[in-house]
Amino acid sequence: MPRSERSPLLLAGLLAAAGAAHFASPRQFDAIVPRALPGPPRTWTYVSGAAELALAAGVALPRTRRRAALATAAFFVGVFPANVKMAADWRHRPAPQKAVAVGRLPLQLPLVLWARAVARNAEDAR
Repeated sequence: MPRSERSPLLLAGLLAAAGAAHFASPRQFDAIVPRALPGPPRTWTYVSGAAELALAAGVALPRTRRRAALATAAFFVGVFPANVKMAADWRHRPAPQKAVAVGRLPLQLPLVLWARAVARNAEDAR
């Protein structure tokens, strides 16, 4: 399978794994929900997990891939504040944990660009 055909499926797999993790271990996600959001953090954890699962399905299917990949790029931008909160909250933790939290911040850009590339390639395949 060519790389361009694997890329959407890998992105869908990443989204599905992350979405499932929100339900399997919600407490770790609850902790990074920005306090400014209304309602309990667990609600946001489940909503974001469900969104990731829905985006995974959309990206996996060629018929919905372009729109789902664009929505995925927007989603990655939208969850960035949670990553910032995690980095701030973990600034006094041991170095390995702090490195993970800070390392997530620059990873958002490649994720956004990856989702956009999947959308662009889906348009080209039409």
